[in-house]
Amino acid sequence: MPVISRLFSVVLRIAEVGFGAVVAGIIGHYLHQQSNGYGDPWKGREIYTEVIAGLSILLGLLWLIPTAHTFFIWPLDVILALAWFAAFGLLVNALDTEACGGIFDWGGLWNDNFCSRWKAAEAFSFLSAIIWLVSGALGIYFVWRVDRTRFHRNGYVYGRYNV
Repeated sequence: MPVISRLFSVVLRIAEVGFGAVVAGIIGHYLHQQSNGYGDPWKGREIYTEVIAGLSILLGLLWLIPTAHTFFIWPLDVILALAWFAAFGLLVNALDTEACGGIFDWGGLWNDNFCSRWKAAEAFSFLSAIIWLVSGALGIYFVWRVDRTRFHRNGYVYGRYNV
């Protein structure tokens, strides 16, 4: 396997862990405040986002080890990307009840208030979805390249990839 794809995979996994940690920290802060009686009671969207962030951190760390077999788990990368897109949609939908401006009103991000932190969680959840999707596309490309190489080298052989 080429060194570039392994290196790119490691960079993507580090970004997945980092973006998941940022979202987990922001949403975890709100869950902590809500458990102490500040703010609204827990909402399913926040718990869902926290679970997806936790799974992303765990799986990103597990798959950070650059072996060829981590490229064959691309369906899970795509599933996590779709889960992150759903979390992004839930976070965007949550702003309908707040006075934070429109969905794409990114003004006032430098303030230390609810809206700026929530929009940061939105942004990092979207970035995480894109990174997981790119990681899945890299896995699809790798599987396609390995399959094509095997076919041209010694005819098509069914079964497990010999990497």
